Amino acid sequence: MSAQQYNKLFDEVIKKYHVIDDVDQPFENPYDKNSFEHLLYRKNWIDTVQWHYEDIIRLPDINPVDAIVLKRKIDASNQDRTDMVEFIDSYFLNKFKDVKVKEGAKINSETPAWAIDRLSILALKIYHMKEEATRESASEAHRAKCQEKLNVLLEQRVDLSTAIDDLLNDFAAGEKYMKVYKQMKMYNDEDTNPMLYSKK
Repeated sequence: MSAQQYNKLFDEVIKKYHVIDDVDQPFENPYDKNSFEHLLYRKNWIDTVQWHYEDIIRLPDINPVDAIVLKRKIDASNQDRTDMVEFIDSYFLNKFKDVKVKEGAKINSETPAWAIDRLSILALKIYHMKEEATRESASEAHRAKCQEKLNVLLEQRVDLSTAIDDLLNDFAAGEKYMKVYKQMKMYNDEDTNPMLYSKK
């Protein structure tokens, strides 16, 4: 798959979510569970739901109790997002495991999955900025300003997609090599977050 195909899949997920447009709607992945597409679909669904969690929690009149419940959901979603990034990187580690790395090959500052994570978020920015650029209830000035931002986001997607394809081609050719560090987040772990282990 090329990055352009990732973009098409992300757009498919976002469109599917907005048919019901509810953070509590049931999730169904149409792709085979052993496929790379399955990972991408799940990843972008998590991002899409979290995007709307973040909208809801910013409501100025949100009930404080509801806000706490939602904050817990956002925390869980962040952990799911990180887990999915690591699953995607594991896919690439396996894909390139037999590539003979060339002498002088370099490591990239970002793994493919974290670049794809940014591409997934970019798809959401594009979708929602396009909504604002075409919103009939908004002023003409607002729509024009949002269209300018949308144009930049679309250009950014082309650049990022190209960079991802180039990186994967470099891995396949042995020009670069993958090295993955687990995120090892501490705040969700009751053994490493002092606010949690002190309560044991």
